[in-house]
Amino acid sequence: MNTHTKVSTVQRIESVLMEEISVGELSPGVRLDETGLAERFGVSRTPIREALSRLTAQGILVPGEKRGVFVAEYSRQELSQIFEAMHEIEAACARIVSQRLNLLARSEIEAAQTECLAAAQAGDRAGYLRANEAFHIAIYQATGNPYMEEIATEFRRRTGPFRAKKFETKDDLIRSAESHQALIDNIFSEDSATASNGMRTHMTESFMQTLKVN
Repeated sequence: MNTHTKVSTVQRIESVLMEEISVGELSPGVRLDETGLAERFGVSRTPIREALSRLTAQGILVPGEKRGVFVAEYSRQELSQIFEAMHEIEAACARIVSQRLNLLARSEIEAAQTECLAAAQAGDRAGYLRANEAFHIAIYQATGNPYMEEIATEFRRRTGPFRAKKFETKDDLIRSAESHQALIDNIFSEDSATASNGMRTHMTESFMQTLKVN
């Protein structure tokens, strides 16, 4: 295996695991087994070990007291602190997007919302969780600032397993998807204060719902 192929394999494994964590398929506290993952991905344990190491460096995984790594767990206080930071970053993203919105970014946000609504109406929980992440990431990307996008995306990944617990029923999915419309209207208003305040309201509701189930 040449160096480029090795890196691509590690990145692919890292990306898959990161997505599964962010949508709650791998719950907080779950142990990730190198041997099992190597069999699943059809690779040796070396790229698995490297992918796990990269996720650990990002704080998405944490080392156990004995061998192995685990999906990060947070106390309610830690989760509150993370959400406080996330709250500010998301509001800043919404404010910036409202000032820089172009037709391409607008169409990508609308397309992501269409996917959210379709998954919610179908009662597809896993599909909705992925579409919901894509919706918020479309907003981050619309800032045109890769550093803002990276920071905001990292917070979503860290809180993904905790936020996923909010969605138990089809009605939960539909309410969440419908709540996006007010957020979109606020951002598309091109008024930075309206967009920022709209995102603050959206994130506050999300945080309170998350705390109830964690």
